[in-house]
Amino acid sequence: MKYLLILGSVIALPSFAASGGDLDASDYTGVSFWLVTAALLASTVFFFIERDRVSAKWKTSLTVSGLVTGIAFWHYLYMRGVWVETGETPTVFRYIDWLLTVPLLIVEFYLILAAATNVAGSLFKKLLLGSIVMLVAGYLGEAGVWPAMPAFLLGMAAWIYMIYELWMGEGKAACNTASPAVQSAYNAMMKIIIVGWAIYPLGYASGYLIGDGSSAMNLNLIYNLADFVNKILFGLIIWHVAVKESSA
Repeated sequence: MKYLLILGSVIALPSFAASGGDLDASDYTGVSFWLVTAALLASTVFFFIERDRVSAKWKTSLTVSGLVTGIAFWHYLYMRGVWVETGETPTVFRYIDWLLTVPLLIVEFYLILAAATNVAGSLFKKLLLGSIVMLVAGYLGEAGVWPAMPAFLLGMAAWIYMIYELWMGEGKAACNTASPAVQSAYNAMMKIIIVGWAIYPLGYASGYLIGDGSSAMNLNLIYNLADFVNKILFGLIIWHVAVKESSA
């Protein structure tokens, strides 16, 4: 109940974020903004409520999952208003969201391993650095500060570096000493990082490499899909293993 009261008081603040007139049923991108916003709110409430069901070592992981969806929900209130009112890509709002949530997502790998086995602190630093480089490069390309292609390549290099550390480096070594449930969750999370996160560069390419930056509809539709899959499903995997391990 206390989480619902806190969420209710926060949600009541950004009334301006719902401005922009009526949503056109044929505006599939606008509809996707609304759907993702609702799903993020529901996920945030779910993760914080379920936090009380798991053992102490998993509470931080579920808290981070709730923070990821909660921060994203807040920014989607702004982004959907920008889209419906102007039809323009809310680039600044989206990257502020990603700058907060993507490092939290990638750090979840460290948290889930730390809850079950010994893992080097250097893994945390490597993943955090890689995620920041990936985001900064993407923003500089989308904002027009850097040419789109070099920024894209640098961001992709940072993404591949994180995959390497998690799949072949320190992350995988720590995973091999964890419980079967944690290993299963780790592998499922890796699939999201490899397959789910691949949706983001597809959106970038559709807007800035294949197109000229004016393909706002396709760009935002793809980004919204990616956020839905990667933020919510990622958290649900952590919730599943947390409940399973706590019950055992």
